[in-house]
Amino acid sequence: MPTERPSERRSAARTAVVWEGLRPLLDRAPAQDVLDIGGGTGGFAVRVAELGHRVRVVDPSPDALAALDRRADESGVEVTGQQGDLSTLLEVVDPGSVDVVLCHGVLEVVDDPAAGLATIGEVLRPGGVLSLLVAQRHAAVVARALAGHFEQARTILDGSEPASRSGRRFTAPELEELLAAAGFSPATTHAVRVFADLVPGTLLDLEPGATAALLDLEKAVSERPDYFPLAAQLHVVASR
Repeated sequence: MPTERPSERRSAARTAVVWEGLRPLLDRAPAQDVLDIGGGTGGFAVRVAELGHRVRVVDPSPDALAALDRRADESGVEVTGQQGDLSTLLEVVDPGSVDVVLCHGVLEVVDDPAAGLATIGEVLRPGGVLSLLVAQRHAAVVARALAGHFEQARTILDGSEPASRSGRRFTAPELEELLAAAGFSPATTHAVRVFADLVPGTLLDLEPGATAALLDLEKAVSERPDYFPLAAQLHVVASR
């Protein structure tokens, strides 16, 4: 769209790859119970509800939940919002009551990722599925180095980066180990934002067809393990 900003075009690269990985989970059965942990303003939750599923968002921010209500109303769908986070999830969600859990950008900031995944496993029904999106460590090393922040790059590489707003980062083997320990079986892994963060915004703004070509390229490399270390994020679909 001509009115889109470059930042919006970049975000489309993330959304397209994650949504393609998520959509088969939603199409496997009608009217599933879907839980979006940290779903905020409903960027994914409302789209899921539009497909006819029962969607609940658990998020710690009252402002985000208010924005979720407005977005759902504007789209003509119902999404339940509850205040909470992964550490208190079992206080607001019954064990074994959910078919699909979305946990996007949350595992990075919890105190104990292993405990968080175990909690998610408790709320899922047998055969339930987790859509997990996390920041990937190696891409952050490259990004810091290219920006001239060599000491930061080294601390991220060593896994010794101090706690910050961006939280921790994971590699594909680390995720596989964490999921297995929590009783999950990874089904697919996708590389997300391999190129989108590196492409100059002016190119997306000025070059006709650049955004569509970037999306095609992101999709083309998303399932190739050689590109996992280059991805800003990893999207893993795992079953319980």
